[in-house]
Amino acid sequence: MTQVEKTSKLKEIKETLSGAVEIISQIRAPGVQESFGKVIGTAMIAKEIIEALKTPEMVKNIENFCLISENINESATKLQNVLNQIEETGAINEAKGLIKSAKSTMDLFGNNIQDLGEMGSAIKGVFKSIRTAQEIIHAMRFNNKSSTSEEIVVSCSMQLMYLKIGWQYLATLPNGKVVVRKGRV
Repeated sequence: MTQVEKTSKLKEIKETLSGAVEIISQIRAPGVQESFGKVIGTAMIAKEIIEALKTPEMVKNIENFCLISENINESATKLQNVLNQIEETGAINEAKGLIKSAKSTMDLFGNNIQDLGEMGSAIKGVFKSIRTAQEIIHAMRFNNKSSTSEEIVVSCSMQLMYLKIGWQYLATLPNGKVVVRKGRV
């Protein structure tokens, strides 16, 4: 090693030591000491939180939150399935028809009532739409109660609608209602 290299190395060592001394002197400053105190306090609080999270009660609470989250996701999926089933049955379209029929009836009352026969027909249409909507809702409730089965009970008037959307006729019950099965055999 040459003299210049030795001098260069000594200069680097001197600068490094000088920098270390500067850092040590800054560490002793009150502001830095206060900051270290806050960091140590925060670390102790974090350690306490971690220890608290390890207790059986907190582990059980975390597991319960996971179950709640899963149940919410399952409920959302089931709700979407119910909405899809309602759309398949045409209940929404029936409800729209009911609203239009009711509006027509209300419009009849708003005008001078000249044709009582027309008003009577409109009211019958409203009641028929209400009955159809009730039957669809009843069928949907029955279908949801027996979710393991793809068979439901519907009125004779609803049978044709179900057959049109791909359900299969199975039997007629003594009360006149009809049992249909989803899909084809």
